[in-house]
Amino acid sequence: MVPEDGDAVIRIYAEGIATGHATFTADAPDFADWSAGHLDRPRLVAEIDGTIVGWAALSAVSSRCVYAGVAEISVYVSEAARGRGVGDALMKALIERSEIEDIWTLQAGIFPENTGSLGLHQKHGFKVLGVRERLGKMTFGPMQHQWRDVVYLERRSAVAGID
Repeated sequence: MVPEDGDAVIRIYAEGIATGHATFTADAPDFADWSAGHLDRPRLVAEIDGTIVGWAALSAVSSRCVYAGVAEISVYVSEAARGRGVGDALMKALIERSEIEDIWTLQAGIFPENTGSLGLHQKHGFKVLGVRERLGKMTFGPMQHQWRDVVYLERRSAVAGID
């Protein structure tokens, strides 16, 4: 991912938001704000025929040094490219590159209704830790004002020797 990919990244993020099953976030930020909330590396995009159709990035979970190797994962695929292996390719590449960056734990919080994302994470070695019930209330869309559960998953790096 390079800064010029920003418009495509935000467009795809907005498509995910519109599903109502990707995030509690109601509106896609501009790329500068998105960028400030994600680690510099790794950041990936997937292209089909020269068009960006997906992205993957990591966010720090804490500023404390003991958590420097723990990151939250985000993988988003454009509506037109879903079901074509894009998420699988992004996930595989992001895991590989996260280990190069000394990330030893990847974590994710996913709405239970997002079965595609849950399956993708589990396919790549993420384990369900539990469900936080009624963790947050939606502020937009068809589930507005409804409490949502979040499934928590994590993947430990085999490279770090703590899997």
